[in-house]
Amino acid sequence: MNTPPSPAAVEWTDGSSVRIGALVPLTRPGWVEAGRHLLAGLELGVRDVNDTGGVGGRPLELVVRDTAADPQRAAAAVDELARMGVAALAGEYHSVVARAAAARADALGLPFLCSSAVLDALTDQPTDWVARLAPAQSHGWQIYADFLLGAGHSRIAVAAQPSVYWASGTRILRDRLAARGGTVVELDMGELDPAAVCDQLVENRATALLLLAGHPEPAVSIVKSVRHDQRLAEILIGAPAGQPEFTEWAKSLGDDGTAIPFLRYLPERLGALGARVGTALRERLGEAPSFVAFEGYDTVAVLADVLRSHGVDRARVAESWPRVAIEGTRGRIQLSRTPGISVWQWTWTPVQVVDRDPAEPGRFRVLHTG
Repeated sequence: MNTPPSPAAVEWTDGSSVRIGALVPLTRPGWVEAGRHLLAGLELGVRDVNDTGGVGGRPLELVVRDTAADPQRAAAAVDELARMGVAALAGEYHSVVARAAAARADALGLPFLCSSAVLDALTDQPTDWVARLAPAQSHGWQIYADFLLGAGHSRIAVAAQPSVYWASGTRILRDRLAARGGTVVELDMGELDPAAVCDQLVENRATALLLLAGHPEPAVSIVKSVRHDQRLAEILIGAPAGQPEFTEWAKSLGDDGTAIPFLRYLPERLGALGARVGTALRERLGEAPSFVAFEGYDTVAVLADVLRSHGVDRARVAESWPRVAIEGTRGRIQLSRTPGISVWQWTWTPVQVVDRDPAEPGRFRVLHTG
């Protein structure tokens, strides 16, 4: 295998860089740990691109803006980055924020490759300016519903906060479960405290509770209340949005945070590229990389391939989505039009349902694959 040249070995033919705007939640109320992993993947991707010649002899440069999970802040960042002359946008973790960014990018004619957000309706109308690597919410959450049914759970309660994202997830779960005789009871976290959630679970005879709520709060408090309520010793707690993926979850909950299944977008085994990138991400992060870090790396890999092949003109970048065909860290990435999805979509990244092993909380168990 050829070893990439060191940065010192690369001689840039043009002093100007090719800039990519990166939208990342780095401060509260954004999910900071997810943002840190996403940024690590983006930065590692840029480093690897530059170690292998950059884009047309020019270095790739990441221009990072913190969205803090604020849609208005994200839209303003898109405006700023467009004025700065970035060739494309990358990133964002929160679906509602990514939706605002995608709408603004579409209006400005700025290509946006969304790394992590899953909301099906990322834009109101079909657009050629926006593409996405993460699976659509309907795809992943239907797989999660199938896992619940396969595990014998048909009476599901959801502890939900008001949000387009959580409402969409509830609808997907309800439709999938109803088709096979299951039911979903919605518990409004705008009205209930964690103790009242426990009472509702008993009253509704639910066998599973899904956390469609923010982290750390109220999700952590709900878990603690349910885990320490003797009436609910047998109930399954689930978190399809992936809250238990990150070490902050384990630190907050300890043993209470184990055996809570969530969605993760990784294959059963990483190939050579994925293993190499995983090792480098672990060194950069100081901990095991989440799937979100791999999403960041793959985003830069796709954009670099497009920019090298089709140039930095924004319209040409957007026109190139259907011609993407590269090996990413988690499989071969190609973008296509998918029914019901308004953006160019990777169909599909691998999907797993995993949890933290109660016997070894730092280890993940794969419970189901889709």
